[in-house]
Amino acid sequence: MLTSERQTPPAEASPKKSARARVLVGDDQHDILTALSLLLKLNGFAAEIADSPERLLATASAGQFDLILMDLNYTRDTTSGEEGLQLLSTLRNTGGATPIIVMTAWGNVELAVEAMRLGAADFVQKPWDNDRLLATVQKQLERAEAAQRQRQLAQSEWEIARHVQQKLLPQKLRTLRTLDYAAACLPAREVGGDYYDFFDLDEHRIAGVLGDVSGKGIAAAMLMANLQALFRTQLDSGAHEPAILLETVNRLFYASTPPEQYVTLFYFEYDDRDRSLRYINCGHLPPVLLRSSGEMTRLEATGTVLGLFPRCALESRCLTLGENDLLIAFTDGITDFLDDSGEEFGEERFLPLAKAVRHLHSQAATRHLTDRLRTLSGGRDQFDDQTLIVLRGQ
Repeated sequence: MLTSERQTPPAEASPKKSARARVLVGDDQHDILTALSLLLKLNGFAAEIADSPERLLATASAGQFDLILMDLNYTRDTTSGEEGLQLLSTLRNTGGATPIIVMTAWGNVELAVEAMRLGAADFVQKPWDNDRLLATVQKQLERAEAAQRQRQLAQSEWEIARHVQQKLLPQKLRTLRTLDYAAACLPAREVGGDYYDFFDLDEHRIAGVLGDVSGKGIAAAMLMANLQALFRTQLDSGAHEPAILLETVNRLFYASTPPEQYVTLFYFEYDDRDRSLRYINCGHLPPVLLRSSGEMTRLEATGTVLGLFPRCALESRCLTLGENDLLIAFTDGITDFLDDSGEEFGEERFLPLAKAVRHLHSQAATRHLTDRLRTLSGGRDQFDDQTLIVLRGQ
């Protein structure tokens, strides 16, 4: 029988910051459970015991514990520790970030090392020394507390970044006589690399851009902010010729970003007087143009992506957006997500959704499409940003 070397815990070992931390103790020997439980309780911890792997799993899943202290050897397998390693793996897969300390006999250090590889935070050898065991428990609790504070700080910083990025998007759209338009951006993470914007060119014309920066997360968000600044600076300086504008943006974006970064982009300018829409598609997914007659066309690429090369050749094209014509530009997060069966949604399945909103105003169409995409994803987490712009002639 394995027992502790000391039965009376030293007063100076009492924890300071982690008083009343909840510790779950797992072992199939009741004298061990009694000794460990008493040691922990006398030193200010709230201890709960489990005398089998099954009970340990059930107890761990039913309550919130700050730390788990568990044996690696149980009745079914008292030497190899395979049962304990399997239990550890299950706990680690279902127990989140709760630190787990394993206990093993003097001769099973290799087993403890394997347990560490599987996610144990630390190990204690049997028979244990009270001072060392309490110090190990305290150390892992403090590490867990520090990690939790770090996660909270990081989450707060992500929320700030998300708020800042949302503020960078257009907050109020200008009203036009012949155009009804709206946009939506659903980032896959707290911040994303998709980008849309609208600009007033003069009293009759607006410009719009929809971009998808390569990569995800904070790095893509920073590139998105850089791209937005380039567009606003160039447009404020009076660069309104689409091809020249985008060639300048490409050159500046290329000079200020890593060589592997790029952006696909759809840019347009709309004139409220004659309903003309000039556009350049820089390697972006072809927007869908639905005529009031029911005819559907795609606005294919007229140039390469921006940011990969210092110079690029871009061609602008022109069309007329008639009354009740609908133009939908979107990023690949709209079509590349996995549906509720785990299959990629795809452009071919998006097109019927686009046709279904032909008679809706732009805001209603945007809302309907994003709601349908959420439903079709079956509640799965997004792995890419989803952004779209809807233009409707009126």
